[in-house]
Amino acid sequence: MENIARKFRLQINQEKTKYVIVERKNSLKKIVHLKIKNYKFERVENFKYLGVMLNEDNNKQVDLQERIKNANKTYFMLQKFFKNKNILKKLKLKLKNTIIDKTLTYASDTWTLTKRDRKQLNIFERKMYRRILGPVYDNKKENWRILTNKEIYASVTFWPRNYFFNFSTPCI
Repeated sequence: MENIARKFRLQINQEKTKYVIVERKNSLKKIVHLKIKNYKFERVENFKYLGVMLNEDNNKQVDLQERIKNANKTYFMLQKFFKNKNILKKLKLKLKNTIIDKTLTYASDTWTLTKRDRKQLNIFERKMYRRILGPVYDNKKENWRILTNKEIYASVTFWPRNYFFNFSTPCI
């Protein structure tokens, strides 16, 4: 290990180097440190690698929640733009599709989604559309109301319906 590191002019830092064991059964819980020659590496339950949360039981729920939180933060950073009445809704929707959706779906090709995960993604998507499209005035009841799911998908014509159901990953 030291020879390979030296070959690439790298130094091994045992304080910064951690490891995780990904498995279905928790049979290796007893192992806390990994010793290789003079180095001792700490075992962790989860860590972020290239922007993706990895954990011991390969549960993507933690990463999915992190993605939704980051996409929500992105929306609130752009909130002035989305709330501006002078900007066309079509432009706002394109911005949502290019920035917020990319933040949300980063590394999504590695996801194996459950029905619960898909439901969470669809709920978040509709919440974004409701925020961007805003309330509608109901002439019959003479008050403002939020859009129904049907109205959302009917008004978003240039984006595929049920976008998050179009993932190529299987549903568990």
